[in-house]
Amino acid sequence: MAIPVLIGILVITFALARMIPGEPCKAMLGEKATAEVCARFNVKYGFDKPITTQFGIYMKNILQGDFGDSIRFSRPVTIILIERLPLTIELGSIALLIAISLGIPLGILSAVKRNSIWDVLTMVGANIGVSMPVYWLGLMLAYLFALVLKDTPFWLPPTGRLTAGFVAIPFYQVWGWQMAKQSFIYHIAEFLANIYTFNSLITGDWKIFWDSLKHLILPSVALSTIPLAIIARMTRSSMLEVMKLDYIRTARAKGLKKKTVILKHALRNALLPIITIIGLQVGTIFAGAVLTESIFGLAGVGRILFEAITARDYPIIQAFTIVIAVGYVFINLLVDLSYVFIDPRIRLE
Repeated sequence: MAIPVLIGILVITFALARMIPGEPCKAMLGEKATAEVCARFNVKYGFDKPITTQFGIYMKNILQGDFGDSIRFSRPVTIILIERLPLTIELGSIALLIAISLGIPLGILSAVKRNSIWDVLTMVGANIGVSMPVYWLGLMLAYLFALVLKDTPFWLPPTGRLTAGFVAIPFYQVWGWQMAKQSFIYHIAEFLANIYTFNSLITGDWKIFWDSLKHLILPSVALSTIPLAIIARMTRSSMLEVMKLDYIRTARAKGLKKKTVILKHALRNALLPIITIIGLQVGTIFAGAVLTESIFGLAGVGRILFEAITARDYPIIQAFTIVIAVGYVFINLLVDLSYVFIDPRIRLE
């Protein structure tokens, strides 16, 4: 089903981009642009052709890996993707890691100590987390850690990706690799090098590693809040359902340690809905990245996508939306396939 979903995404993205009110010519050149100027603009970018012809050209180029040139920047969209997408992946990965590493333990604690003060605090916190808008939380975190705590060891940078004067040298330059700048291998290497935490980790540049990580803490925490709350609630619900079953009572009656019963028997059988909800939260993280990157001044996919919608930059809107959607579909496909390894009954079927 992933294939027809992706085809549907291509069609819908193409259509919705052109349904945004306003013309690209007016958005880029201003409202005073004359009809003659706009006519030349439309011919240059192919907007004078019938919509079906535009879609045919668009599909042909996509299949060849060509996302076209940005109207606003006059640069290949693929190059812009290589520059911007790594930050969003880096930010989203850290946010998801925070959500999983805190959400699952809190959900287990809440289920094991049902109706206790820990359960109440966890669920109240989860409800607050789900209710807080990302943009409000981001501003509050920036105010607290950058202004209120500016003279303390807890100060954290409220914007940017690296401290001024810091430069992340790509790993392929550190290792002395020689590659043609237009080659596929070079683009892959450049993409990986733009993931600063990964690049500095494999080159042993700990100064850049800790600095880039420090800049990602506040946006990652803001972005992880809603997924964390949802994962905690789902873990609690799933664990409570499993802990009512007969085999859990049997395990307890056999004298197994409480920790073994919870982690080996209960959690393992409660994982399917938890893994499912984690896969779905990837979409939430990508959606939240648009606001998070804008608030914290990060030059990632979310920020440029917002700017492209404002400027009616169709190639960027289409390319970035498709890449995000493909990533979302792929991760959920992996989640579905992971069921086979988590639950032996599915494998036997």
